[in-house]
Amino acid sequence: MNLLIGGGQATAGPPLGPALGPLGVNILEIVNKINELTKGYAGMKVPVKVTVNPETKEFEVSVGTPTTSALIVSELKIKKGSGTPNTEKVGNLTMEQIVHISKLKHSELLAKTLKAAAKEVLGSCVSMGVTVEGKDPRELQREMDEGLHNELFNKSQD
Repeated sequence: MNLLIGGGQATAGPPLGPALGPLGVNILEIVNKINELTKGYAGMKVPVKVTVNPETKEFEVSVGTPTTSALIVSELKIKKGSGTPNTEKVGNLTMEQIVHISKLKHSELLAKTLKAAAKEVLGSCVSMGVTVEGKDPRELQREMDEGLHNELFNKSQD
């Protein structure tokens, strides 16, 4: 079963309890495992997959990465993105923060390289009303196309 759970905040109530109850597994054990694995994502919604073998009652919990927008919100320590991103800016990230988010999300994005992943993250910044290095994220995407900021991606590959 696939769920979206607040980091470190799973409970035996819905949606987990009613879904797991009929399987005869120890729900509290599964809840504790989810909370242990997601505590680093406190304040963010995290995709969680719970797989249960109904015969042996064994279970497996795998945790995905929060959405790009949730990671941006977390980096900025704000509640949400801008409702009017063209006129209202809600925060400013550094290129190092963009690289950090890109590393976390790279495996789940369509991008083949970390640099391409960073361009996808910058695209999310545009729609959220977030500037990067004090500039419109689209300007940084153009700069990356021109080869600027390459040193950030070269040293990040180490």
